[in-house]
Amino acid sequence: MSTAKTINNLLILSDIHAGCRLALCPKGGVSLDDGGPYMPSAMQLKLFAWWEELWNEWVPEATIREPFAVVVNGDCMDGVHHESTTQISQNLADQQKIALELLKPVKELCEGRIYIVRGTEAHCGKSGQNEEKMATALGALPNEAGQYARWELWKRVGEKGRGGLVHCSHHIGTTGSSAYESTAVHKEMIEAFNESGRWGEEPPRVVVRSHRHRYLQDRVAGRDGEFISLVTPGWQLRTPFAFRIVGGRASQPQIGAVLVRYHRGELFARPFVRSLSRPKEE
Repeated sequence: MSTAKTINNLLILSDIHAGCRLALCPKGGVSLDDGGPYMPSAMQLKLFAWWEELWNEWVPEATIREPFAVVVNGDCMDGVHHESTTQISQNLADQQKIALELLKPVKELCEGRIYIVRGTEAHCGKSGQNEEKMATALGALPNEAGQYARWELWKRVGEKGRGGLVHCSHHIGTTGSSAYESTAVHKEMIEAFNESGRWGEEPPRVVVRSHRHRYLQDRVAGRDGEFISLVTPGWQLRTPFAFRIVGGRASQPQIGAVLVRYHRGELFARPFVRSLSRPKEE
């Protein structure tokens, strides 16, 4: 299948963290390497209900049932990291199995147009080796170097001269204060402008980052329309690490995805974001 075909819809999600007890898991549970079963918690079933809403209801409506491509922008698997104990299994074969069970139906929905971007090495392994194994097994679209999971993706949405380039990479700076949440997001756009101008290359119209598990979109006007820099929500609830951060302690997790769409001469980003209610008063 040619990857050069014009695509007007690019659905971007990230931070699935397959294998974590606080992240997305198939609603029917999974069979682990030793044959024992794992069944999802009530909160994981809630996550999966949003997963089904995204693919069965929201994406068809948002794309008007037009063809779309999918980018998983890092941290498909949870890995074995930071001496944590929140994994369903620390066997990476189990985690890969969970990721594949979640993503194989997605690959079918987008007719094979699925890209995997490598995330944090603590989760995806040194040099992204764990995500490379998963992406190879999934049959994700490889880059020119033959990598099935890559560190970045440049993808055009809409026809050349009309839509624009989208640049996807996982990492971005974080902050403990909501007052400065947009700072690093705007900086990513400015750095993209700077590098493109220095070398006379076409700048990205949309800069996509992940890692934070929180959605935010920054837009500025330009001659040919708006330029957008955004961060995607994730598919993981708050882990013990979130409670170390001021913003993490105060806020509920943001779950979802973002659609970058070219339609009737406009390139824009539309979010799908869901969140839990805060804990009940006692």
